[in-house]
Amino acid sequence: MAESKNTMTSSRPYLVRAFNEWILDNDCTPYIVVDAGIQGVQVPTEHVANGQIVLNISPGAVRGLVIGNGALEFSARFGGVPMQVFIPLQAVMAIYAKENGEGMVFGSEPGSPDPDGTSKERDGEQASPGQEDRPSGRPTLKVVK
Repeated sequence: MAESKNTMTSSRPYLVRAFNEWILDNDCTPYIVVDAGIQGVQVPTEHVANGQIVLNISPGAVRGLVIGNGALEFSARFGGVPMQVFIPLQAVMAIYAKENGEGMVFGSEPGSPDPDGTSKERDGEQASPGQEDRPSGRPTLKVVK
């Protein structure tokens, strides 16, 4: 294998695509947790709680889902109102299966700026995002390494 001194691109888009496919292949519903405070995030703000929003990205819930290398986008209806959703991939904090909580929580990647300028957990052992605004009995997120 040739050594390269180039910085590698983010693994997050590849992991989001892979976990989305894996969750769907197992007949589960993929949900993502989004940091709504990241610049460029376009989500229905009335559904944001504690700076985060949890979105169902299953084929039955969204149209035209594209998980590119820089952003995730789709169209969906919120309260009957159609909206184009745009999420820079750095804002995706987690992807998991609604039915059992299996999935992945993303930590900060080396070289990526902290959006709010504060230090964050960098070892992947952070608390499950969005947990405080979910009713009890919901699945919990697990760190997959």
